[in-house]
Amino acid sequence: RCAMDWQVLTRELSLYLESQVRVGFFGSGVGLSLVLGFGVAYACYYLNSIAKKPQLVASNDRFCRFLEEYCPVVTETYYPTIWCWEGRVQTLLRPFITSRPQVQYRNELIKTADGGQISLDWFDNNDSSYYPDASTRPTVLLLPGLTGTSKESYILHMIHQSETLGYRCVVFNNRGIAGEELLTPRTYCAANTEDLEAVIHHVHSLHPSAPFMAAGVSMGGMLLLNYLGKTGRDTPLMAAAIFSAGWNVFESVESLEKPLNWLLFNYYLTTCLQSSISRHRQMLEKLFDMDLVMKARTVREFDKQFTSVMFGYRSIDDYYEDASPCRKLKSVGIPVLCLNSVDDVFSPAHAIPVETAKQNANVALVLTSCGGHIGFLEGIWPRKCTYMDRVFKQFVQAVFEHGNKIFSM
Repeated sequence: RCAMDWQVLTRELSLYLESQVRVGFFGSGVGLSLVLGFGVAYACYYLNSIAKKPQLVASNDRFCRFLEEYCPVVTETYYPTIWCWEGRVQTLLRPFITSRPQVQYRNELIKTADGGQISLDWFDNNDSSYYPDASTRPTVLLLPGLTGTSKESYILHMIHQSETLGYRCVVFNNRGIAGEELLTPRTYCAANTEDLEAVIHHVHSLHPSAPFMAAGVSMGGMLLLNYLGKTGRDTPLMAAAIFSAGWNVFESVESLEKPLNWLLFNYYLTTCLQSSISRHRQMLEKLFDMDLVMKARTVREFDKQFTSVMFGYRSIDDYYEDASPCRKLKSVGIPVLCLNSVDDVFSPAHAIPVETAKQNANVALVLTSCGGHIGFLEGIWPRKCTYMDRVFKQFVQAVFEHGNKIFSM
């Protein structure tokens, strides 16, 4: 009996579908209903599960009120691009989707104590109508990511945002990756802050009367945090902004070594590291087995054979422990705003030092549910401004124009 009923139902359904095809799927209204139904269901899911207000973690009530008033973007709902909100997708697409504002740099090479050189790219903003006096024009020092330079789209967007506010920018390019020659067999790492200290001292000495702050992205943010943890209040920087930092290097490399993440990010990043040093092979061969370095297939292998050896660590674990900013966060002595997405495979959510941040009145964490690594895309076609760009612009402006309200913390 049941089998006969099923056969009748199947036959009737088939006849119905055939009639719908003859009259036209959408013409009948069934197709349109299905599309509308799916659209409504997806919109409900997006609004309930994807679009959320970021979590603001800060123990200092004054800092919280300051951010709510002068950097309100950190308390507003973040609406990721509706068709690419997943972390990996945002990370992969951002470099291809976002525009690249035109920026004219002035390059400067400065010498270091060990005989090396560092390339700085200046955006002087001499046409600034808000700050026509160059001696007091606010200055933002920008630190790109692991293999990034002043040409990265996220750096160009930060400069564009600063330009509209009348500020000056200078980009700190790590040794050997911005086209300049290596004068010594040394590059850079997230733990060693000597070059950053030299750059900060140099920039401040050129404009001692200018308000001065810094912003670091990814490894640039890690380096900046490690510097701030080392110097405490003894720095000419007024404040700092950190974006997509890897807080615990052990957890970061473990996440990046998962099969899918290795395929999408780890192997490519390793080849970028190898490419950045291959041009200096003749200089580096004085100290390293470059053939072995070039065989690395993960960031961990590269760091084991190259980075940790270069900076004199006994083991890669010693290097990773020293490079992890989470271990120095308690010592940060100036206001710092840190933006991370909890779906960033470069910095897993469980490794973000929420409890440690609560113990330092100078630190505020802004955690979004989506955004990936340096992604934070928003809008239907996110070519221009990202959520990260808006956080940068509002916080930098807040510090330079209203900073006296938090510096008494």
